[in-house]
Amino acid sequence: MGEFSGARTAEPLEQRIARIEDAEAIKRLKAKYAEYCDNGYNAEGVASLFVEDGVWEGNVFGTHHGREAIKKHITGFQGQIIWALHFMVCPVIDVAEDGQSARGSWYLFEPCTLASLDDPNGKDAAVITARYDDEFVKRDGRWWFKKIGARFEQISNLDKGWVAQPFRGQ
Repeated sequence: MGEFSGARTAEPLEQRIARIEDAEAIKRLKAKYAEYCDNGYNAEGVASLFVEDGVWEGNVFGTHHGREAIKKHITGFQGQIIWALHFMVCPVIDVAEDGQSARGSWYLFEPCTLASLDDPNGKDAAVITARYDDEFVKRDGRWWFKKIGARFEQISNLDKGWVAQPFRGQ
């Protein structure tokens, strides 16, 4: 789809509409990912959104190859992130000419409740921000994650803020 400034191309209307529909399906896939995360970090659900050899990669949380590794990784958030609300904003989606792959980016703003680092029974109000750069593939008419790439900018307790505490525990 490339850069869109509002100018119409000579591409047939049917192809242009197909790209718009693909972009909307990808947005729904990303929203489903956020929903699974916001509902107790449903690891089975998150892993089901990836192709079998998919990758979840994060600058803070490492790289995880394949559905089973992704499921294990997401399970690790259970109990650590007690509550979360993923705001995925400013999507930019580029669908390949053949309509079988795409790239997308989002910003994440995530207010959350995290297990306290200082008190085993405590909870901390926190905020997480990140930039997602994702890759998608279409198989049998359905969009899947090929790769989620998360670059975390901060994981900060609200009482400390991101200037004094860009990443908790560091």
